[in-house]
Amino acid sequence: MSNSVENRFFAIVCGALLVFVAPLFVLFLFLSSERADKEIRDHISVLLVANAQALAKPLWDLDEDSVTQISATVVSQGAIVKVEVRDQSGQLDVSQSTIPRSFSGKLVQVSRAIIYNTVDGPKNLGSISVYYPALGLFSGLKQEEVVFVSIFIFAVLAVFGTALIGNRIFVIQPLMRLTAAIEATRQLGSRHHVDWQSNDEMGRLARSFNEMQTKLESEEKELKVAHRRATDIYNLTPAMLFSLDEEDRITAVSDYWLLATGYQRAAVIGRNFANLVTPSTRDKFVRRREAENGMAVTVKFICMDGRIMDILIMESEAGADAQDRLSLSVMTDVTELKASEDRNHRQAITDHLTGLLNRQGFEAVLDNKIAAADAAGQELACLFVDLDRFKWINDNMGHAAGDTALIELVARLKMHLAPSDEAARLGGDEFAILLPARDAEKRARVMCEQIASIFETPFGPDMHLSASVGIAIYPRHAATAAELLQKSDMAMYAKKRDGKNGAQLFDSVMLDRARSRAEIEANIEAGLVDNWFEAFLQPIVNLNGRSIAGFEALMRLNHPQKGLMPPAEIISVAEETAKIVRVGNVIMEKAIAHLAKISRISGMQDTYLAINFSPLQFDAALPARLAAIVGRHGIRPERIVVEITEAVLMHDNPEIRMIVTELRHFGCRIALDDFGTGYSSLSYLNRFPVDIIKIDQSFTRAINDGDDDVRQKSRMLIESITTLSHKMNCTVIAEGIETEEECRTLHQMGLDYGQGYLFHRPQHAAKLIEELVAPQSSVARAS
Repeated sequence: MSNSVENRFFAIVCGALLVFVAPLFVLFLFLSSERADKEIRDHISVLLVANAQALAKPLWDLDEDSVTQISATVVSQGAIVKVEVRDQSGQLDVSQSTIPRSFSGKLVQVSRAIIYNTVDGPKNLGSISVYYPALGLFSGLKQEEVVFVSIFIFAVLAVFGTALIGNRIFVIQPLMRLTAAIEATRQLGSRHHVDWQSNDEMGRLARSFNEMQTKLESEEKELKVAHRRATDIYNLTPAMLFSLDEEDRITAVSDYWLLATGYQRAAVIGRNFANLVTPSTRDKFVRRREAENGMAVTVKFICMDGRIMDILIMESEAGADAQDRLSLSVMTDVTELKASEDRNHRQAITDHLTGLLNRQGFEAVLDNKIAAADAAGQELACLFVDLDRFKWINDNMGHAAGDTALIELVARLKMHLAPSDEAARLGGDEFAILLPARDAEKRARVMCEQIASIFETPFGPDMHLSASVGIAIYPRHAATAAELLQKSDMAMYAKKRDGKNGAQLFDSVMLDRARSRAEIEANIEAGLVDNWFEAFLQPIVNLNGRSIAGFEALMRLNHPQKGLMPPAEIISVAEETAKIVRVGNVIMEKAIAHLAKISRISGMQDTYLAINFSPLQFDAALPARLAAIVGRHGIRPERIVVEITEAVLMHDNPEIRMIVTELRHFGCRIALDDFGTGYSSLSYLNRFPVDIIKIDQSFTRAINDGDDDVRQKSRMLIESITTLSHKMNCTVIAEGIETEEECRTLHQMGLDYGQGYLFHRPQHAAKLIEELVAPQSSVARAS
């Protein structure tokens, strides 16, 4: 208790006495001692003056007895305890003393010279010295001063004692009761109050303490109720709740968590949660706070019975310092959800019909295959397979038949795939195959031969298919997955352009073709936007008299820098990109407008306009669009000839047949262009409402061929076609007439009309109109 308040108060009071009272008391004693000493000195001075005069005569006379008697008288005076008288010559030395033997104090000496007045004047005969004890602090006190000092000391002690008692009663006692209440609260856990009442600070302190205890007791009850409710909620919530400390050790788990995992609470409290996670996902859990999605992580949890459960952990925490961190986590069993996601993922990357990967899945696998090929030091061949004639099966035999053919095709294909190979269906009739190998080109060519063998057996009645295959090899032809797929696709299209049904290895020349094609495509789009397309007209003449019967509209693209561009490539790209519809509409609009201008020329009122139509242009709106244009320009429908190729008729599409029939009913005439170059051409004359047959220019050139056999057969074919066409009320036109001999021979064979460079070249309408208004424009001959 050396540090108790009471001891400290006692030390403070004592210190105050020592600092303030003790110095005053000592000063008082010192002053009293000085005063008493001064009084003694004054008395001795008077005494010495009187006795020095009395000793002058005896000392002159060397009267020792008188000196001794006077010395005895002096030593008996007051405080003097010793007297010494000496003459100047040293003959007389008298000493008187009353000092007890036991005295050991200090003596104070006072001396005076003894002067005797002679005839010769004053003479110093010797000296008298008296001694008195030195006064102490208390020895100089008078009786009344002693009484005063006693009263002062008593008063100080009384005040000191009263302060201690008052401090004990009014400070120490309530503090001890307060301390006892606090200790009881700490040790017993219950809120104890201080039994003390007064109107001073200690009373207010006691009342405040009691009020605080009452308030804390109420708050503790509320906290206990809240804690009990929180615990009940924690345990009764149908969710797997758990809490972790700053070192990821489990501090609490809910009852539902125990029920779901099979653990006992005692077995997991204090255990590191990471030890309950599979090693493959443990690092993911430990680094969960570094994740971008916050404190959410999906890991695999090991249950008590050894089951592996996919869980999603959502964690929230509070507390900036690691030592104060509070954590609450919700653990959700997502095993079924994970399995469902896996199923959905497989469905998302799998073609539902064939079971192969779809384009999305193939692109993902392609990256992995490239990485694996790099790791193994291999090449990777990508085969892009496009089925030929598959659309015909879908359109004519139904999609069910097409699906059956695809399923059978994949079943046959899988028989030739190695475990390391990967196949995918990229689109309706497009497939891709990945072949990793040391010599990927050799492996790819072997696979192409196997693919070709697949198509040797039909997939059903009249279900013959073939495939065009493009081959690209990583890293020889491509450095990335996208580039590899793109170049195999380019190789496939190159094979399709060269005649389909076969395989083509990628060549860098294809890139030049692709760039050229892209440039043409850009020119087509720019031409549509900036009105670069022109409708050139080539007259069709009557072979009997060579008057102009009509005109064929021909597409030309007039580039502002390059001038007129070859139409064949433009038409091919436009059909591939489906822009031929927009181009065809522009040419049709301009050509009919040109016909309206030509119709104002004398003799041209009944000429017709032949317009070529791509299969893609035959949509349901075509008849109405054509009717609106001719109506706007005042052209009779019978002056419009719709030229279609055998490629249009080969589709045998009911919708195309209906549109052609509707155009025929509207009044337009139908011309079959390039007759004789397709398959089963004669059958179309019976199945479609054809009015005009245009014989392909290849037959025209062959009628005067240097080879007699070719010349003879060509003439027989043309005569047969002409005869058959006339019997079916069809007009026959020969294309590509360039010489008078060709014109004469065709006229002799009975052909009705012709067109070619012999008569007119295709030219701009304005220039053609200038020629038509010139004299003798009704007959055209080659210059």
